[in-house]
Amino acid sequence: MSTWDWQVFCKDTIDGELRPSCFGQGGDITYLDWLLSAWGWTLSVASLALVVALIVGSLMGIFRTVPSKALVAIGNVWTELFRNIPLLVQVFLWYHVLPSLIPALRAVPSFVLVVLALGFFTSARIAEQVRAGIESLPKGQRYAGLAMGLTLPQTYRYVLLPMAFRVVIPPLTSESMNIIKNSSVAFAVSIAELTMFAMQAQEETSRGIEVYLAVTALYFVSAFVINRIALFIEHKVQVPGMAGGH
Repeated sequence: MSTWDWQVFCKDTIDGELRPSCFGQGGDITYLDWLLSAWGWTLSVASLALVVALIVGSLMGIFRTVPSKALVAIGNVWTELFRNIPLLVQVFLWYHVLPSLIPALRAVPSFVLVVLALGFFTSARIAEQVRAGIESLPKGQRYAGLAMGLTLPQTYRYVLLPMAFRVVIPPLTSESMNIIKNSSVAFAVSIAELTMFAMQAQEETSRGIEVYLAVTALYFVSAFVINRIALFIEHKVQVPGMAGGH
């Protein structure tokens, strides 16, 4: 049985020679350099996709609760469309199909297309959570806002959404963690993120155990940090008298 060789990360990706500092110099790149770069790509894809998902998902969730059949229909169609198509299929649609139908997309980097695919996929799930959060509030809050002379948009902005977002922080935390894991689909369109690094580095070095353990650890650290940050925010903004409140 072969022993583990963690020095593989200190080896040059070109000549396979060990580098004393485990980091390349000049034009040299070690597997550790490559691993950290791949982690950066993973975090970049996940972070930008989360921003897209929060903005679009919140908007669609709001649409599904307003007294407008047209907006409710738009929100429902969006949610059902993007959450019922597998994520990998959506990535391929953005990368292979839509550029053929919309020539302008051919000039868009694959990184942006993956961010949009992952963001829109996650936005459908967030839309459902925002809708549920708004509808979980007592209806009297909406009526009280309108009775005070607030317009419907103002009622949402100042009364309903501040409370609803506090309610849905736990499921939003799960989605934030999931988006880190789901970012692995970026390998399918040659984004040099963690999963692609693992596949290529394992093939080049034949050290699959070390490579996949390192990648697994970075996925875990990323998700764990998000979880801790979200729990801190949840405790800071929780509403007394509601679930989890004091």
